[in-house]
Amino acid sequence: MRKVEIDEGSGFCFGVTTAIRKAEEELAKSDTLYCLGDIVHNGQECERLRRMGLNTIGHEEFTRLNHAKVLLRAHGEPPQTYITAQQNNIEIIDATCPVVLRLQKRIKQEYDTPTDEGRQKQIVIFGKNGHAEVLGLVGQTNGEAIVIENLEEAQKLDFTKDIRLYSQTTKSLDEFRQIVSYIQEHISPEATFMYYDTICRQVANRMPDIRKFAAGHDLVFFVCGHKSSNGKILFQECRKVNPNSYQIDRPEDIDFSLLTDNIHSIGICGATSTPKWLMEECREIIMRHDG
Repeated sequence: MRKVEIDEGSGFCFGVTTAIRKAEEELAKSDTLYCLGDIVHNGQECERLRRMGLNTIGHEEFTRLNHAKVLLRAHGEPPQTYITAQQNNIEIIDATCPVVLRLQKRIKQEYDTPTDEGRQKQIVIFGKNGHAEVLGLVGQTNGEAIVIENLEEAQKLDFTKDIRLYSQTTKSLDEFRQIVSYIQEHISPEATFMYYDTICRQVANRMPDIRKFAAGHDLVFFVCGHKSSNGKILFQECRKVNPNSYQIDRPEDIDFSLLTDNIHSIGICGATSTPKWLMEECREIIMRHDG
């Protein structure tokens, strides 16, 4: 009998767990609940909550709502969302992750703090352009923050101006450190550079754990929605240590032709946006196929 193991460290992070719990609590006592954007970047979990009554809407639809109840997901929102809610008598159920909330406040405080006379300051965010969390962060600066996605984009910054560097909470710690080192080496003597490591450790610590898990199996199925930024990073880590790793969205995506005679150990893992129940379903379908 083949060994099929689920990674204990995989599954929802604290912020996502809290957002889903709040949604379930509200749905238990309310007929209508809206969520601004996908509550989690996992189609299967979003569908489960949709069947319970959660209506996912975009920002355009949000501006047309009145006297409604809207849940803000863990990613956070820019200040304008709260202003719109107040104007339209929308009740906000705020499930912004505490880590993201602290980061938003730090960036807003930096933006509101005047620089010495004659100095220019760049607020830089290492993150994915257009990502929900990043939009919320940039919103703290009236859209003035510079978003960089990689080291190459960091190299194009103006090193004659002061730089204040922050990071999206789910980015790679190694990449962040590379960017910090590059700026330190190239910043002008007349300019100042300060950086703030705002990467969530629950996410960052997953890197070494998932590498160890993937290396310990003959075949790995990484269960993750295709929208998940965190999932893309973690899956790449799996592939680095175990080329026999495959990303799947749901149990139906499992390619059983991969289960050859030389495969004795199968690992199932996922992103911080992957529900445990989905990984368990994948395990069950593999066990039934083997049986």
